[in-house]
Amino acid sequence: MQDQMMTAASAERETVPQRFYGALRLLDSIPHDLIALVARLSIAAVFWQSGQTKVDGWHVTDNAVYLFQTEYKLPLVDPWIAAHIAAFSEHFFPFLLVIGLASRLSALALLGMTLVIEIFVYPDAWPTHGTWATCFLVIIAGGPGRIALDHLIARWFVRAS
Repeated sequence: MQDQMMTAASAERETVPQRFYGALRLLDSIPHDLIALVARLSIAAVFWQSGQTKVDGWHVTDNAVYLFQTEYKLPLVDPWIAAHIAAFSEHFFPFLLVIGLASRLSALALLGMTLVIEIFVYPDAWPTHGTWATCFLVIIAGGPGRIALDHLIARWFVRAS
């Protein structure tokens, strides 16, 4: 009982900055697993949806190729090839991110794609591309978290050795 009274009394003496700092410390307890999962799913959705605009069934649309010829105009890459590579990448790597397989490699590939878009296609869209890059860097630097096939595979290899 005495301890409870002392705790209550010391809580009353806490200053506003101390309480604010205490509240901020609670944010430190957000698990990386949750942050990585949100980063993987949200950025995968962005690229998957973009990929969906480039295909009709299993075929890259003429409109997608036309955009690479007229609007995107990537140097050194044929527009037909670029449209097909982009359509494939925007489906394959997001799928891997969602299931958490080869997550760091997938994030690195899509970060590279983001850099190409930023440098050659839409250089004024850096706020959007910076947000995408942040999601990728969370995955690349910290890994996909425990809610991922990568984690299960790593655990299996540790047990096997």
